[in-house]
Amino acid sequence: MKCLQIHNLRKSFRRDVFARKVEILKGVEFSLDAGSITAFLGGNGAGKTTTIKCALSLLFPDSGEILFFDNQPFTQEVKARIGFLPERTYFYEYLTGLEFLRFYGELSQKFTARDVKSRAEALIKRVGLESAADRRLRFYSKGMLQKIGIAQALIHEPELLILDEPMSGLDPDGRVAVSEIITDAAKAGAAVFFSSHLINDAEKICDRVVMLRDGRTLFEGEIEKLLAESQRGFQLRTVKGTQHFAKQSGNEVDLQLQLQKAMSAGEHVVEVAPIRLTLEEIFVSKVLRGENENTPGDQR
Repeated sequence: MKCLQIHNLRKSFRRDVFARKVEILKGVEFSLDAGSITAFLGGNGAGKTTTIKCALSLLFPDSGEILFFDNQPFTQEVKARIGFLPERTYFYEYLTGLEFLRFYGELSQKFTARDVKSRAEALIKRVGLESAADRRLRFYSKGMLQKIGIAQALIHEPELLILDEPMSGLDPDGRVAVSEIITDAAKAGAAVFFSSHLINDAEKICDRVVMLRDGRTLFEGEIEKLLAESQRGFQLRTVKGTQHFAKQSGNEVDLQLQLQKAMSAGEHVVEVAPIRLTLEEIFVSKVLRGENENTPGDQR
């Protein structure tokens, strides 16, 4: 199922009343499948948050088509199937963490009060805030607010989860916990879509990526395919006694010859790994610097 489809999305803003409109989104296109995890990457000002706000009708686009769950418009029923965490959260600070989750859970009208209470308790434990469950949100740190916001987005078991910079403000342990939550949501069948500047984290958990540059979709597709296209040979690591060897091969034929020579010399193979760029290196090259614009991986 296509949980979200965006076609030729365009949006302009005026900097002030008398200024000419500036086009921010210039034809954004991508789609999200159920059970997938998609990273939404782009430099500052590329249009990521604007795209998300247009998708959720927090902003009205100039033109384009936005469809949910196999061609449905953004109705009240569709809203109930979506979980959302904005980049900047504004929560009622006099509620405790547990009260906050129960409020949003009951607001969804999807579960009974008893089930909402049970889900709220489970989620607050899952995001590592069990000791702060009865503490008012005004006393939460930035990272704690980020965690409770993610729990809020999940309280009603959404089929589409949209997170704007979910890793922001989290320590390494918190990022690992959020990564596990995102992975589990996708395993349960939800489409997860999140923007992030922490590209190494995105590479570890995502199977797809959408890259924006200057308001346009530069690439949409599988991360593994994108990484494979950057491959520049293989690295062979072997060991013989206390000696370690590292050799590089430009292609598979050369690699096979290197393997035969190593084994003939009595070396034991430790690792054969592809030599390729990381997602962050590709992002810097293709998005921030605009290099290699016509590589086969570009789909937009």
